[in-house]
Amino acid sequence: MKEQDAFFNWLQMHIVAEARPDDGAAKETLDFFEMILTEDHRVSGLDVEIAEERDLVVIRYVQQGEAKSVQFDLESAAKLLEDIRSNPVYNNQ
Repeated sequence: MKEQDAFFNWLQMHIVAEARPDDGAAKETLDFFEMILTEDHRVSGLDVEIAEERDLVVIRYVQQGEAKSVQFDLESAAKLLEDIRSNPVYNNQ
């Protein structure tokens, strides 16, 4: 999986898992994407900052000893949670 895709997928699941702490499937999926980032892309120290005033989400991380960051559109990153909440099958939490 491409690094950019892994970050975006991890971020979407991070947002879902934080909003739905009792959702075991969300936690498992978050762990899966974190494993891809750590094992395949040698990323550690993941940290998320939401900059609502700029409609951005910033992921800060360390890769091969170097501090780095990547940004995503907040609306796109939160879309999966919005979709889950709008689906009656999943919105019972």
